[in-house]
Amino acid sequence: QVSLVESGGGLVQAGDSLRLSCAASGRSVSSLTMGWFRQAPGKEREFVAGISRTGTNTKSADAVKDRFTITRDNSRNTLYLQMNSLKPEDTANYHCAADASLSFTRVTVPNFYDYWGQGTQVTVAS
Repeated sequence: QVSLVESGGGLVQAGDSLRLSCAASGRSVSSLTMGWFRQAPGKEREFVAGISRTGTNTKSADAVKDRFTITRDNSRNTLYLQMNSLKPEDTANYHCAADASLSFTRVTVPNFYDYWGQGTQVTVAS
């Protein structure tokens, strides 16, 4: 069983930066394919960024490419999402997700993940 706890969300102004954290327990993050997803009110959950088990492959959604970076600290067993140049349209509840057997080719598909955190709210004011 894997437990995921997100933190780092908050209310910021457009153009600001935030770093989200996702602390994992129950399994090493180096054995997990992991991703960040977000969901705004009235919208479907959407993929933000993902990282492979080895940590050598990452993928970001076009909407956040060049602004958001996904990283992982194996020693802290924690996943991060560095978000720069935030825009009001980035406002959403951000969740991290993990799976022990997910192929990186499916990292963008939320239905394939077994474990989810409770989410952290990010609100970007214009």
